[in-house]
Amino acid sequence: MTQGSALRIAVLDDWQSVAQDVADWTVLEPIGNVSFLHDYPADTATMIARLKDFNVICVMRERTIFDDALLSQLPNLKLLVTGGMRNAALDLKAAARLGITVVGTESYKYAAPELTWALIMGVTRNIVDEANSLRAGNWQVGIGSDLYGRTLGIVGLGSIGQKVARYAQAFDMKVIAWSENLTAERAAEHGVTYVSKQTLFEQSDIVSINLVLSERTRGLVDADSLNRMKPTAYLVNTARGPIVDEGALVDVLKQKRIAGAALDVYSVEPLPADHPFRSLPNLLATPHVGYVTENNYRMFFSQMIEDIQAWHAGAPIRVFA
Repeated sequence: MTQGSALRIAVLDDWQSVAQDVADWTVLEPIGNVSFLHDYPADTATMIARLKDFNVICVMRERTIFDDALLSQLPNLKLLVTGGMRNAALDLKAAARLGITVVGTESYKYAAPELTWALIMGVTRNIVDEANSLRAGNWQVGIGSDLYGRTLGIVGLGSIGQKVARYAQAFDMKVIAWSENLTAERAAEHGVTYVSKQTLFEQSDIVSINLVLSERTRGLVDADSLNRMKPTAYLVNTARGPIVDEGALVDVLKQKRIAGAALDVYSVEPLPADHPFRSLPNLLATPHVGYVTENNYRMFFSQMIEDIQAWHAGAPIRVFA
């Protein structure tokens, strides 16, 4: 807690310049001044120069990495606030050592599974290509894939995966799932059949990745998994980019070993301008918009304000363990 002077508060990662309008930041005027920064992440030296004077920094999920090298050079930083209660880009051990409190917010639980389903529909029915053809003055250019009676394989049957499964069941799809912690009994509770990882990639017509990124899941969807997929199958990833071996995915897409993929997440974000994902014709790619919805942003930013007020009052809430 900082006493005796106005806090300097930075809101980072506001790439769309919307943070100021989705919550009432004026309630913080009695305790500090808020600056909205719209720059993309940069090298450590640039980030130090940009952030060194701030006492409180609000960040949006994994957009900016706060590692030991950066945190140790921000002597005025006392409170780090993130959207959500999980952020793999924050070095929590370094923050604790440096006396920086880290707090989070709740998350709107429907945004990511809804986008997952939008991508499934988009890639299987060639929505973007057909829309672009119409806009260009042309007509039909392809033939879509059906969902009825097909098999959706979900990698990770947590809160998001469970919702994706329910949406699939509404389309009368067969749903199978696997993760290292999943059991047949828990899968059955959600009307889903538990299978092995190998079986999931071999049998699925669509594979949806809905896992949390951790050292255990990093690179989990590797070349072997991708090459087990049907040539008519699609991969959809709205979880985190590093869960999928991007090089292996580029290879199978270039070789047309699978029908296509739809991605919202990448190992490096924003996606580099020369990345193959930007030009592969059998890939539908969106710029990590899975959680970029009105309800989610209102929840994130309004609770960030609550977090700052509570911390300033000496009773921080939603503190990271």
